[in-house]
Amino acid sequence: MSTGRSVEGVHGVMYIRDMLFHRRVLNALFLALAFLVLPASLGVAAEVNVVIDGQRVVLSPAPMIQNGRTLVPVRALSEALKADVQWHPETRTVVVTKGERTVKLTIDDRLFSYTMGTTVFGLSDVPPQIFGDRTFVPLRLVSNALGITVTWSDIERTVYVDSKTPGAYTPFYDVTLPSIRPGQLITGITDLRIEYGSMPPSAVEVRYLLLDPETGRGPVIARGSDLKGTYRWLPDITHNGARVLAAATYDKDGRFVAGTVVPVEVGILPRVELRGLTQRQVVKDSVSLSVGLNFVAQYVKYEIINRNTGSVMVTEEMDPQGSFIWTPQVTDNGYITVRAIAYDRADKPYSSDIFYVRVAAEPKVALGGVSPGASVAKPVTLWLSRNFPVSQVEYVIKDTRTEEEQVLARMAGYSSYRWFPTPEQAGNWSVLARVTDAEGNTYTSNAITVQVPGEPRLLLEGVGPGQVLTGTVNLKASSNVSLSAITYHLINPKTGERRTIAGGTNPDTEYSFTPSQSDAGAWQVQAVGTTSSGDKILSEAVPVTIYLGPIHGPKPIIEKNLFLEFAAGLAVESQRVTGMSASLQVAQAILETGWGQYTPVDKYTGKVSYNLFGIKGQGPAGSVTSNTWEEYNGVAYRVDAAFRAYNNTAESWADHKRLLLTASRYEPFRAVMHDSTQGAWALRRAGYATDSKYPIKLINLIKQYDLDRLDQVRI
Repeated sequence: MSTGRSVEGVHGVMYIRDMLFHRRVLNALFLALAFLVLPASLGVAAEVNVVIDGQRVVLSPAPMIQNGRTLVPVRALSEALKADVQWHPETRTVVVTKGERTVKLTIDDRLFSYTMGTTVFGLSDVPPQIFGDRTFVPLRLVSNALGITVTWSDIERTVYVDSKTPGAYTPFYDVTLPSIRPGQLITGITDLRIEYGSMPPSAVEVRYLLLDPETGRGPVIARGSDLKGTYRWLPDITHNGARVLAAATYDKDGRFVAGTVVPVEVGILPRVELRGLTQRQVVKDSVSLSVGLNFVAQYVKYEIINRNTGSVMVTEEMDPQGSFIWTPQVTDNGYITVRAIAYDRADKPYSSDIFYVRVAAEPKVALGGVSPGASVAKPVTLWLSRNFPVSQVEYVIKDTRTEEEQVLARMAGYSSYRWFPTPEQAGNWSVLARVTDAEGNTYTSNAITVQVPGEPRLLLEGVGPGQVLTGTVNLKASSNVSLSAITYHLINPKTGERRTIAGGTNPDTEYSFTPSQSDAGAWQVQAVGTTSSGDKILSEAVPVTIYLGPIHGPKPIIEKNLFLEFAAGLAVESQRVTGMSASLQVAQAILETGWGQYTPVDKYTGKVSYNLFGIKGQGPAGSVTSNTWEEYNGVAYRVDAAFRAYNNTAESWADHKRLLLTASRYEPFRAVMHDSTQGAWALRRAGYATDSKYPIKLINLIKQYDLDRLDQVRI
């Protein structure tokens, strides 16, 4: 699917987050420039003095005090210390070199590093910022990064710099990550735990991030509200290499509170463990297969090879955290090999050990379609599960009193059967099936006892309760008695007046009805059958509404080629506050709305819902009436339903996230929602979508449009 313009490929999304980031920087810069002209009483010092190695120096621009923090200009101070300063505009990075020490700072990024033989990483409480056209950093960051002694005299309002005396490194936060050693090699699942010298009072969430030491960006790898809890990190093979592991706490609005960083080396040794089988096992019945993984997999497949025939069966893409029920067939009897194959985010496969098993399945057949003790008054579809090829099947009912049998149907090969019990079949019956295999052996299924009322029944098909008829409809009926004629009636529910709208002497024929403008309003539709003896049988009177006015269909909320940028903006802000993967949010929005082109509107008034996720019910702006699907007498039909309406798309986006963040059914999703792949499969397990391919569709969208870049965040 294409969105046009540069987003035809990946390039339209490659820098969406950066674009949004720069927009925020410009806003901050505007505010900062305004702030610089405020009087000292609002927090900016009228004068801050600087003394370097006993000599007073004048820095231009001058240091300032903001929110209780002394900020100094990097270039002016560094040059006064005879250090070399380089500015890299493409990465917004300042590199300061003094002697053997090199310091790297990035605008609006708390992560900083200095190199003196080895590289040390730290977090600043205030990230480097641009005021005017100069970069300012907190005073303590200068001391930590340059390794010199820097002090502040509040009485004298003076910064004292002693470049001759090495300064002790003083962390900005009383936070440690005891579960990880600096430089630790990460080879698989790893526990993460943060410790606090004193708990920050505003902290409500902990997030663990895996940052690229060059860019300072990376994904959230674990998160939760238990600030002192232990979290399980399932690493991603595509992150192999030198990384900086950050443990950070945030307040209720997603603002950073405190944290720490530790350098690590990610070197995953991929391991796929097939579970549910043992070597040389004799398999006689169904087994549940699953996998144990030490890395994030997009999906898994199970490969089963019959060593006698050479036939190969490979499953479709399956949930790495789910299970696969393998039911061997009798034709599989003999020696089989089974393995699981897991695919990482780069689509590279990794195999489990191969399991050698012997299948010794006994022929089994089971009847489905009815449940024990059920009253069968309407048609039911009888079907079979079996583990061998079938050449013939008989569906049979047996009188529970007399043991007398009736063959309902006899078919070559295998097929299901629609049984609509007749009045002559009133009573208690055991329902079963007999099947014949290719060698002529006969097997009988389990018997299920049911009760048949045996009343003459006529079922209306083609319309359903609550349906709105907007044009021609095809009417059909089915009965458990023989009919000589059928008519269809339109009934006024207030007066009881009725008129025939279709019918004829062929009850099995589909008849059409085209309403006229004078038919607009509420009605009932009923089928009336005539038996060969002249008796009348009536179906249920199904309430419908006839509406022949203009119908409004789904409408776009934005141009298709602009939807990606639009959705990314909402997702990035939502991720900042909630921790939910931005790439997953965008992929859902693309899938649910067809790139923003199909959002519900009121089919009668044209009112726009701004409903991006098809949520039913009442919203902040009420609701709109749109179509949904129901089923009546085995036939699907469209019916009106109320969908939530919003005043704008931001309300819809927030409401959808509120649903995922608060509904109890999505609790398993919330545990992994920071990861797009794990989150996609968790949504499916929670019942968000009935489409078994839903997770794969989301994952493919994320890959195709490089949406994972939206999950690369800074601290």
